[in-house]
Parts: sequence; C-alpha cells; structure tokens
Amino acid sequence: MAKSIPAGWHSITPRLVAHDPFKMVQFLKHAFGASGDFATDRPSQIRIGDSIVMVSGAGARKATSAFLHLYVDDSDATYELALKAGAVSLEQPMNTSYGDRRAMIRDPCGNDWQIATHQGGSG
Repeated sequence: MAKSIPAGWHSITPRLVAHDPFKMVQFLKHAFGASGDFATDRPSQIRIGDSIVMVSGAGARKATSAFLHLYVDDSDATYELALKAGAVSLEQPMNTSYGDRRAMIRDPCGNDWQIATHQGGSG
C-alpha cells in the first residue's frame, strides 16, 4: 500500500507563488541555506532545514504573499544573510518573553518571514 505522504514531506507544505519564481528560489538558497533546484516544468521543491517549500510561478495561479515562521540555529546571522540576499527588515532581532530570539523580514517577492531561535523558557 502506498503512503499517503511522500517520504521526507510533512502533512502541510507551504507553496509560494511568485511573479519571479527563480528569484524566490535564489533568495531561499542565499538567505536560508536552502537546497534544491529551480524547475520550470513543475513546482520547485526547496528544502529548508527539515521542511520542503514549493515555489511556483504566477500564471495559472495569482502571485500570493505568505507569512512564514522559520526556526534556525542563529536568528541574528540568518537575519543578516536575508538582508544581504535582498530582504528588507521588518523587525530587528530581539528576545521575546516566550524564549525565542526573533526577527522579521520581507523577502524580495513580498513574503514575510519570522526568523527565530528558541533559547529556552516557556513555549
């Protein structure tokens, strides 16, 4: 019997639809150390940490924006990499009351990302 979810995937997989999907894939690679290749014949399957993000071009679907939360080992360093890769800052890195060190950026395709490192505490 076939599995209902392919190996390496999770129940929910974000799919970003961008006017410039190549630019989106390049941003994910440079900002978040993502792996995977840009595809023109199907959605690009890009891996960030233990998760897959699909990236598609606008056309059959309208470009959309998303709000994504990403846990990383070093939120400060990832924030800086994202800025160098073309993101704009929405919130500089700060400590939260629930134990995360968190920052927010908007990527070049209009998606907002909360970048966090859990440092302990509640939550």
